[in-house]
Amino acid sequence: MGLVCSTAQLACLCGSTACSFCCSQCPSCRNSTSTRIMYALLLMLGAIAACITMAPGLQNALKKVPFCANSSSNYVPPETVNCEAAVGYLAVYRICFILSLFFFLMSVIMIRVKSSHDPRAAIQNGFWAIKYLLIIGGIIGAFFIPERSFGSTWMYFGMLGGFLFIIIQLILIVDFAHTWADAWVGTYEETESKRWYAALLGTSVFNYTFSITGIVLLYIYYTHPSECALNKFFISFNLILCVITSIISILPTVQEHQPRSGLLQSSIVTLYVVYLTWSGISNSPDSACNPGFLPGISNNDIKNRVTFDKESIIGLMIWFSCVLYSSLRTASKSSKITMSENVLVQDNGAVRNEGEQSLIDNEDYTTVEGRNPDAEGGHVTKVWDNEEEKVAYNWSFFHLMFALATLYVMMTLTNWYQPNSDLKTLNANNASMWVKIISSWMCLALYVWSLVAPAIFPNRDFS
Repeated sequence: MGLVCSTAQLACLCGSTACSFCCSQCPSCRNSTSTRIMYALLLMLGAIAACITMAPGLQNALKKVPFCANSSSNYVPPETVNCEAAVGYLAVYRICFILSLFFFLMSVIMIRVKSSHDPRAAIQNGFWAIKYLLIIGGIIGAFFIPERSFGSTWMYFGMLGGFLFIIIQLILIVDFAHTWADAWVGTYEETESKRWYAALLGTSVFNYTFSITGIVLLYIYYTHPSECALNKFFISFNLILCVITSIISILPTVQEHQPRSGLLQSSIVTLYVVYLTWSGISNSPDSACNPGFLPGISNNDIKNRVTFDKESIIGLMIWFSCVLYSSLRTASKSSKITMSENVLVQDNGAVRNEGEQSLIDNEDYTTVEGRNPDAEGGHVTKVWDNEEEKVAYNWSFFHLMFALATLYVMMTLTNWYQPNSDLKTLNANNASMWVKIISSWMCLALYVWSLVAPAIFPNRDFS
């Protein structure tokens, strides 16, 4: 429903007639939901634009962009990757630079907004055409930034922001695991249907089977009998931690305080940890232990490798799912345990009165920007304001989260590329390897905390 309303808001960029027509075709929805989805769509469109610059057919054309023309060998040593060799990656840096800057500025502007009565609510919930024009103009201007040290400096911001978003992503995934299990286990307890039991068991077995297969493949392709001690440690250590975590999830004490916890959540977390392990060791600069980085690679091969790989595609799919989940999902009873209540929309108790609903049924409505002031003139909007008393989410933190999400997608699209790095390790980076491995440990720690917290603090209300 929120997605349909957001599509109607998107039509407002084309004028009031298109806006009114689209709104007449969609059901009513909360302003908080519609606005979050609109920003998610904006972020998705930016990510798509960044992906297009990675297309192999555009590499030759992109060599003529201003930042490549302004680059000089005086700034890039001959033995390092020059602008032409990684022009796709550098274009992604510039697009994401403008997107993240936009969300950072919005985050600062929206600090301490308490309700939609604040004058800044109009900026948050409207003026979409102006926002898109500002971003498009900014991206065009960013292509005139000379390369020099821009890429290497912006990489460190991207790495820090990407790591922080991974933490948010971990919170969302753990919350998703608990929400999924609560829904399925609750349905099974109510219906006692064998189909739901089979679904619970089958999904858990599938996730664990897929995880074990992934571990075996990591041992085969990323280790050697006499080498790759660090990779062996990462794979083995994470495997042991996943086994311990799965055992904790079914302990009697944990089951007593959380009867719906079990192997379904553990299998989801285990599968994600296996992905993070693979993603981490695939960024290892050790060519002998990484089949993606072969010795003796030529410059032509480098140009061909400025593109997507399997790890990046999966990372983008997870990122896309988390962004949509954070935009659509309302905080549940498990959100206090997983700490996702600060990320998701809160139910602030706002309801639409019967008079407004009656006007909607009679199609007596208008569409407006911001706080919907037309409602005071006897008209209402299909997107109704549920934040007149209190905001349903922290507007400033929401934009900060999307700024970090932009930096994460930038690093994912560029394989955590380090500008001016060695030719043989274009897509390898020791720092990114440790970021992802540490993230896998943090994911398991967060999940274990969500399991044991009610048992450790029995007097605290986690509902």
